[in-house]
Order: sequence, then structure tokens, then C-alpha cells
Amino acid sequence: MTRVMVADDHPIVLDGLAQLLAGNPEFEVVGLCKDGDEALSLIRKERPEIAVLDVRMPRADGIAILRAVVTEHIPTRVVLLTAQITDDEVVEAVHLGVAGMVLKETASRQLLQVLSKVAAGETSLDQKVVRRAVDKLLRARAGVTQAVRVLTNRELEIVRLVATGLRNKQIADQLSITEGTVKIHLHTIFEKLGVSSRVELSNYARERSLL
Repeated sequence: MTRVMVADDHPIVLDGLAQLLAGNPEFEVVGLCKDGDEALSLIRKERPEIAVLDVRMPRADGIAILRAVVTEHIPTRVVLLTAQITDDEVVEAVHLGVAGMVLKETASRQLLQVLSKVAAGETSLDQKVVRRAVDKLLRARAGVTQAVRVLTNRELEIVRLVATGLRNKQIADQLSITEGTVKIHLHTIFEKLGVSSRVELSNYARERSLL
């Protein structure tokens, strides 16, 4: 029998998951937690085979707990339960070795199937969510490569400063150059990157992780 703990700050969700698992002889629920600190304490104490964690919880979220489990070399395998998760969080979770990822909208149908796979040593991730995040990461890396290839170090500095909201005079003061020189650099940057405004340049920098 696989020992499982569940953490979610919504009582209805927590109770529903507990009932779902209680009705399956393959699993034993060893703890129900309503926040991240409580969940991490229980994981450290009980070391269940699987921890089902809501990504959004007070005091410590699911990603932070996963990070702690990996850092402390706790053998518990983590399954993230989420209504929404950012692409950056998906990439970090995969990098940390998350064992499973289940969207809340499909939890009742998929959770037992995912837990069975994880208990057997497999990994079960929502492919659509992971693919979207990885695609974004690859685009960002390609953008960084392109920017580094076509821009000088000074031009990259100016791109980052523009993206943080600084105006030309502020950039000039920070880099100890004249405002006119900043304008010349920006003109060159716009031409190299194919953008026509500070807004487009800021979006370019954010989308390609140049900040």
C-alpha cells in the first residue's frame, strides 16, 4: 500500500481528495494539510511515498515544498495539483524532478491514474502544459542567443534598462554617458531587433528573458 499525504488550502477540495483516496485500497492517506508549512513538516516526519500538493497555498506553495524535498534529499515523490500554473513554474518543477502534475479541473478523473503511475516509479505530467512551457523556454533561449549575437554589451545594457522603465536621461546618468548617445544606441537597437518603440523593445526583452 502506498502512503500518500495531501495538502490544499481549500477544505472542499481537501475533503474530496481524501474521500477519493480512501475508497481505493492501493493508497493509505497519512495526512491532510491546509497550508505549506504544515505539509512540509508532515513530509519531514512521515516521509510518505507520495505528496499531493496544491501549487497555490499560504505559508509555502507547492513549488517551494518540492524545492525543499529535493534539497533535503527526502525520498517522497511530489505530485502538483493546480488550477493555474505559470510556464516558469512548470519549467522549474520539471527541472526539480516533479513526479506528476494534475490540473484541478480533471483531478477526480486523473489523480488516481497519475498516483498509480507515480507509485510504480513512473512520471506523469500534463503534456499540454509542459509542452507550452518548454516551447516558451526554447523561444526565450533562442531570443537570448539572437540578441547576444546582434547587440553589443552596451546595447544589451540599454535594452535591460529600457525594459525596467527608465527614461533616456536616467539611463544616461546610470551609464555615465550623454542622453544623445543613449538615443543613438536606441536607434541602432531598434533597427537590429526590428522594433519601433520602447514598448515593443520592453516586450521583446521580457519575452526573451533578457532582464
